[in-house]
Amino acid sequence: MSRLDEFNSRPADAAVEALRACNAAPRFAAGLVAGRPFPDADTLVRRAGEVARALPWDEVELALATHPRIGDRVEGGSAEAAASRREQASMGGADDDTRAALVAGNRAYEERFGHVYLIRAAGRSPEEVLAELRRRLDHDEGTERAEVVEQLAQITELRVRELVS
Repeated sequence: MSRLDEFNSRPADAAVEALRACNAAPRFAAGLVAGRPFPDADTLVRRAGEVARALPWDEVELALATHPRIGDRVEGGSAEAAASRREQASMGGADDDTRAALVAGNRAYEERFGHVYLIRAAGRSPEEVLAELRRRLDHDEGTERAEVVEQLAQITELRVRELVS
């Protein structure tokens, strides 16, 4: 049985629990589980992105609360922690100056916007993550919220694909 077949056939509460590691917003998991069964992984991933992009801001904030600061050493054995470690693996190669700039940038970002800086770190170098942080500090709140939603959707899509691949 494929991982997609396992996902499609799990009891709803077990599927919701698995999806919470992909995106902690309650409406996300409920919206995706209601659409089962999915014919293939691409359809599931596409739907995951659609649901994530349609979340209201209060649900996005719930999802943000589970994400560690970019560049932090993520501890714990949860599926969310393991995913964060994989996605931020390139951050381990950051030099001291880049790491210090990320710490300062995270602080400035959180003071400005009131939540963690969220970015799809997978496939990006520490320097790219820092450049994006600096660019986004100039956003107004509405522009940055749209950026956060898009980054959350991209992270969600990666995690859902990993869940069923």
